[in-house]
Amino acid sequence: MKLLTATVILLFLLTSVFAQVNRAGAALGSSTPPIAPIQDSQTISITRSGSQPPQKGPAENFTGSVRVAPLFQANEPARASGASVMFDPGARSAWHTHPLGQTLIVTAGTGRVQHWGGSIEEFRQGDVVRIPPGVKHWHGASPNAAMTHIAIVEQSDGKSTDWMEKVSDEQYATPVQAQQSASAAPASSAPDTSTQPTAAQRAIGDIAPKLVELTDNVLFGDVWERPELSKRDRSLVTISALIALNRPDQLRSHLTRARENGVTQDESIETITHLAFYAGWPNAVTAISVAKEVFEKK
Repeated sequence: MKLLTATVILLFLLTSVFAQVNRAGAALGSSTPPIAPIQDSQTISITRSGSQPPQKGPAENFTGSVRVAPLFQANEPARASGASVMFDPGARSAWHTHPLGQTLIVTAGTGRVQHWGGSIEEFRQGDVVRIPPGVKHWHGASPNAAMTHIAIVEQSDGKSTDWMEKVSDEQYATPVQAQQSASAAPASSAPDTSTQPTAAQRAIGDIAPKLVELTDNVLFGDVWERPELSKRDRSLVTISALIALNRPDQLRSHLTRARENGVTQDESIETITHLAFYAGWPNAVTAISVAKEVFEKK
């Protein structure tokens, strides 16, 4: 009881001192902020994957099937917000501008972008596209492949985007500008990356064009882009199935893809070790040999 009484008295005295100091500062015109009790510091927040499911892109702002998954909002004093935008083949945004510009981080597929009066340019997974402030433009997927990008914009006076008219089929069908190599070689000697074969084309060739189309557009363009599972999780599922089925040729390419999707070498090895008891020892030994070959090529 004595301890409780002493604590209450101490809190009362501290409150009185704070009040007297603040009144004195105000009377003297002091610019020093009033003394206030110590506040809890800001905490780090984590938005879990899948907790913000994608919504269908507004029909007035997009052509074709587009899904928008919010990532983060512009909470003051910050001005930037971001979203993951998934375009089916042939889908694109309407013409629009941003008062403070926009940055696109391409996470999957092949897409296109064009500014008003300019040529269409193609971009691919891993590319970063920067749109300057006030530039009228559109962006979206290529006709035969899906595309996903993270779009980051900043707000100016509470506004981040000015939407305009739709991109017509004729505008979308304009030929793609030939790309110059990264080494800045002359245009005459630069390879046309827009005609580079896809992974499916390299693996299958020209003998089965429909199978190539389904692999590019349905498997990797749609299934692998579905937000219900992250690419990392899809890679773990895929390599586990290939280990169990003893498919070393397919496992080789998917171990490489898994590494690109965030699966570490230790996690891949542990997956193989775990499956030895469920899929069979010979399958695990074969998988380890493939993994050793892939990881030594780092």
